[in-house]
Amino acid sequence: MNDTPLAGALPPASEILADVDRAFAEDVGPGDATADLLDPNATATAVLTCREDAVLCGSAWFEACFRKLDPGVRIEWLANDGDRVPAGSVLCRLAGKARALVTAERSALNFLQLLMATATVTSRYADALAGTRTRILDTRKTLPGLRRAQKYAVRCGGGTNHRIGLFDAMMLKENHIIAAGGIPNAVRDARRIHPSLPLIVEVETLAELAQAIDAGADRALLDNFTPAMLEQAVAYTAGRIPLEVSGNVEIGTLAAIASTGVDFISSGALTKHVQAIDLSLRLDL
Repeated sequence: MNDTPLAGALPPASEILADVDRAFAEDVGPGDATADLLDPNATATAVLTCREDAVLCGSAWFEACFRKLDPGVRIEWLANDGDRVPAGSVLCRLAGKARALVTAERSALNFLQLLMATATVTSRYADALAGTRTRILDTRKTLPGLRRAQKYAVRCGGGTNHRIGLFDAMMLKENHIIAAGGIPNAVRDARRIHPSLPLIVEVETLAELAQAIDAGADRALLDNFTPAMLEQAVAYTAGRIPLEVSGNVEIGTLAAIASTGVDFISSGALTKHVQAIDLSLRLDL
């Protein structure tokens, strides 16, 4: 629901630093015992290589890890967030204090491999929808504490952000509707309580879709509709409100779903079914 630059913009530096602080608290703790073997005045260079085809994302978190320990570290990027990089690509070169480079390495790579994985998976979904009017949306199925980071990665991969959390849009699902006594009542109460928030209504039948439109929903979420039902839903709606498809979405079914003319497909796979990108940081003393 947040199809705006703000939703997928790079989080503020303070938020990125807070992410790094949490990462260092669990990994570095009171200090890197092994790095104590190194001369504190020694300097080194390093090269970061990507070992598989991927989409670069997370450079700000990567940099923040090293700058936390060595503010004077020099990092030269050879690609930008959102760029597709082939296997074997050198992503950046670093030069700074040897202790800082080895201590920050794991946290920096953890951020980068996760956010690149999210961006890369998203790019595959976006590619599958190329040439259609349908856009791929993320969900709230993100790693706790890293939602804004992963939603940024979705945008880098060519996807569109859904709501950020429970606070910036209302989504009436089955249990909300049951508790309110039906779709008309639920929509009416939602508009009364939060009149300025976007309102999405989850529907399971064409009859419920009609109720949601008549009640004034901003978007309908078509949950587990068959292909035939999707075609009927698009024809009935006739562009009055956007239609979003959710449930049993796989990359192999995207084209067929998009062919029905729906506006959005949402998938938790963009942020939770990810495999870390294979990266290598090699030091040269």
